[in-house]
Parts: sequence; structure tokens; C-alpha cells
Amino acid sequence: MNDLFKNIHPSKQGILLKMLEANTLHFNVNELILSKIKIDDFIGIIIAGDANIIKTDKNGNKIIIEELSEGNILGTNISNLNNKEYEIEAKTDVTIIFMEMHFILNPKNTSSQIYSQFLINLLELLNKKYTEASQRLDILTNKTIRNKLLEYFKNSYQETNARVLYLKSSFTALADYLAIDRSAMTRELKNLKDEGLNLSNLLYQDLYFENPFYLNDKLYYMPSLRRVFFRFFSVHHH
Repeated sequence: MNDLFKNIHPSKQGILLKMLEANTLHFNVNELILSKIKIDDFIGIIIAGDANIIKTDKNGNKIIIEELSEGNILGTNISNLNNKEYEIEAKTDVTIIFMEMHFILNPKNTSSQIYSQFLINLLELLNKKYTEASQRLDILTNKTIRNKLLEYFKNSYQETNARVLYLKSSFTALADYLAIDRSAMTRELKNLKDEGLNLSNLLYQDLYFENPFYLNDKLYYMPSLRRVFFRFFSVHHH
């Protein structure tokens, strides 16, 4: 269930969307979305598929500002989409519910219980959105590629607490997200592999990493999936 409709019975969801005069739109892979939206101030919720918020610089280069997947929220103000350099691009076929802020703030029935629950859900999603934005700011304020990577891995580990970390993006997309050069990032990943990296200790150790971590396992590349796996088991300090 999408978090937007948490604690709202499926039979009531259609009533809610009608109350808010929401529109559900479908986009094909690689389609530019923002240019198709005729709403000045909106909030959107991805209910299926993936999309990227991209920025085109003065040289025509596209930079991924944010990766969006099912359940993620986007909006004119919360995603800086008033900036003409920004666009939303469908990474896969994607379905998005769009709601105009005017109708969110001025619904047809403010006393409705489902509207009250909707506001609670929306606030929770917005809080998650701002937390993610804060985490990315923490990443970008690091001056070195290594520290940006380590901050990213730390955040990912804290979210999943998993023994295997899957990067959902290609190396190119990850480099864009971290605002670093892809080739330099790949070299730093290799350096981290050679030194040994224990993600579980990132929560307790200095991220400058003058003291390297050693790991019994290795960094695995899967070119066909364009993923990187970090496995970590017993750790040895040298």
C-alpha cells in the first residue's frame, strides 16, 4: 500500500482523490513529465515506477538531482521545480498522482475523516522528504570523493541495516547524485575495496578514515546489472 493512503480503506481512496480533484497520469520511459503538467503549484506521489529529477547545466549536461521511486513525493516547491533548469524524466514507465496545492489546502469537505488521515500521511511523507534532503546535504558538504561515498553508504546502511547493500542506480547515476566524476568515483571504490570497508562500523568510526578497515570479503561488480555489492562479515583492525 502506498503510504499516502495508509489507514485509508481502498473503498475510500477514490472518494479522497475526487475530493482533492487529483489526477492520475501515466508516462512512458524517458518521457519528460514536468512539461506535461499544467499546474503551477502541485504535489505529486509516485504510485508505480521510477523517475529522476534532473537539472541541465549551461553546457547541456544532465545531472540527476533526485531519484524517485514508488511512494516518493515531489512538488513544485519541495523539489525546486520552479527552476526552469529542472525537469522530471521517467526512468521507467511511471504513474503519478498529481494534486493542486489549492485543493489540498481547501478541500470540499475539511471535516472528513479520510481527509484528516490524508493530511497526517502527507505530513509524514514530507518529513521523510526533508530528512532525505538533509542527508544529501550532509553528503555534498563533504569535500572528498571518499567521504561522500562513505556518508552515502552510512545513510544506506542505517536505512536498511542489511548485511548486503545494493546500489539501486548505475555508477553514472550515483556519481551524479554525489556530484562527483564517475571515473574518479570508480577509482575510489577500488581503493576502498583494496583497503577493506566495513559498513557496520561506519556508525561508530571517524569518516575521514585515516585508519583503514579490513574485511574478509570483497567488493563485487556485476556489470550486467550495473550494481555493486558490499558484503561484510568479521572485521579485523590492523
